[in-house]
Amino acid sequence: MFYTPSSKLPTHLILRNQLRQVFFPFLGIHLPRPPQLFPSSPSSEASSKWLDAHYDPMANIHTFSACLQLADLHGDGEYKLVVGDLGPGGQQPRLKVLKGPTVLSESPLPALPAAAATFFMEQHEPRTPALALASGPCVYVYKNLRPYFKFSLPQLPPNPLEQDLWNQAKEDRIDPLTLKEMLEGIREKAEVPLSVQSLRFLQLELSEMEAFVNQHKSKSIRRQTVITTMTTLKKNLADEDAVSCLVLGTENKELLVLDPEAFTVLAKMSLPSVPVFLEVSGQFDVEFRLAAACRNGNIYMLRRDSKRPKYCIELSAQPVGLVRVHKVLVVGSNQDSLHSFTHKGKRLWTVQMPAAILTMNLLEQRSRGLQAVMAGLANGEVRIYRDKALLSIVRTPDAVTSLCFGRYGREDHTLIMTTRGGGLIIKILKRTAVFVEGGGEAGPPPAQAMKLNMPRKTRLYVDQTLREREAGTDLYLLRLRAARAYAQALESSLSPVSATAREPLKLHAVNTSTARPILGLLVCFLYNEGLYALPRAFFKVPLLVPGLNYPLETFVESLSDKGISDIIKVGCRLVLVGEVSVSECGQGPRVAARMGWVSAQ
Repeated sequence: MFYTPSSKLPTHLILRNQLRQVFFPFLGIHLPRPPQLFPSSPSSEASSKWLDAHYDPMANIHTFSACLQLADLHGDGEYKLVVGDLGPGGQQPRLKVLKGPTVLSESPLPALPAAAATFFMEQHEPRTPALALASGPCVYVYKNLRPYFKFSLPQLPPNPLEQDLWNQAKEDRIDPLTLKEMLEGIREKAEVPLSVQSLRFLQLELSEMEAFVNQHKSKSIRRQTVITTMTTLKKNLADEDAVSCLVLGTENKELLVLDPEAFTVLAKMSLPSVPVFLEVSGQFDVEFRLAAACRNGNIYMLRRDSKRPKYCIELSAQPVGLVRVHKVLVVGSNQDSLHSFTHKGKRLWTVQMPAAILTMNLLEQRSRGLQAVMAGLANGEVRIYRDKALLSIVRTPDAVTSLCFGRYGREDHTLIMTTRGGGLIIKILKRTAVFVEGGGEAGPPPAQAMKLNMPRKTRLYVDQTLREREAGTDLYLLRLRAARAYAQALESSLSPVSATAREPLKLHAVNTSTARPILGLLVCFLYNEGLYALPRAFFKVPLLVPGLNYPLETFVESLSDKGISDIIKVGCRLVLVGEVSVSECGQGPRVAARMGWVSAQ
């Protein structure tokens, strides 16, 4: 990679760096590193696993990990860096392609980028990958760094109340101030969100509203969602250069799988919340598993042919990153911690970070079969974990906001970082570097694995164990009898019933407390709706004061004139308290009965 010359260096060092920049990409020459070109940690260069290739604090790159991609865009074996740049302060978003430390091409974007991905669209030769950039409601596809296709998300139906208001404004039947009040009411209560046109109207001052209405009242209302995240999914093969589909997460809580050739929607899945991070494994035509981290703090698992999530992982905080390592999901939360889960939601481990997590990504060293998690922290550290073991710590001059690891140029293992101030840092992993567990805080302390000196079993302990073993049969019989008695009480519905026909049911709620009243007691009636009708089949009992009786009455209407009777069950919130046959109340098309008493003693 490239070293940045410094005016403070001797002339021979500057010339050597210039020769390095000219001949390195072609000849692969590796000269010794000039001294003090890069801010380094106190550790010596020999003990470090990384070579400092390039550092430019004024690179003016503002992005995050989802918008960084390394790809061989021209099929010449020279991997380039694709950056979806937000621009300073989120202004002037641009698509940048870097070759080494220099910007190869730069083009403006109509909206802020959400994600970037490289994928193969077809099997034709030459096998050149396409570049997909999600920005606003569209996906822009490039081949050979030239615009190839533009996919726009399908429009959503507008809110009917909003549409009616703008129709009235079109006919001059409503003034701008009333329109604003009505739209604010819809925004607060309606489930369907407002369109961009209405949202912009609500942000205007009173003096600007009338001109805005006159300009837009003749236009139709359009509600367009935007893309929040994007990834790729292999279509039918697991090869590295196999054809892949694009998977989009949208603001209206949906996931879309696009065909790589026709760019039609192959599958659509719904989520309870807006997805912000996606991880996919498998093939679309065979079997795949998709994990979506959403804004409500949950991770939802979806599989092939499932329209809704199958599993849900509930987090205690908002997710800030999601990485799949082999068959395990590692998620970072805004509580400064890393959590590991299986695809079925079982928590495996948790590691506390010394600072807030700003970004996450995967480090994969295929030559050694290594997959690890990189986490960029707010204190200027990049920590690399395999499971919960800390492998390495990379210290940077500024907080890192995006990470990317892979082949860059002709180097197989390159770490690319962008900082909060817009700087660019490039490091190369040494070919002799080996990550060894225990390079830092490695989870639980070593004392946890030490065996404790347990005392020997005394004679008293052995006698007590034998006594408990012999008396265990009596305990099992006691549990069996209690279970049988409980089951018999449930089957027989034991409760006090009245013996008189005038009051066929009497319900007693006993308050064991002498000073505290009963609140929130509920009474319901279960009956055959074809034979009887009750005006109040479910009602709430008022406050019950100890020592007083409270009569509660209801009426039962017999709907059959053939004298058919059935049982009406009366229950409360805690226990079934009684059942009564209404035939005791009399016969006829209409029978009124006093159903019960509730008393507190």
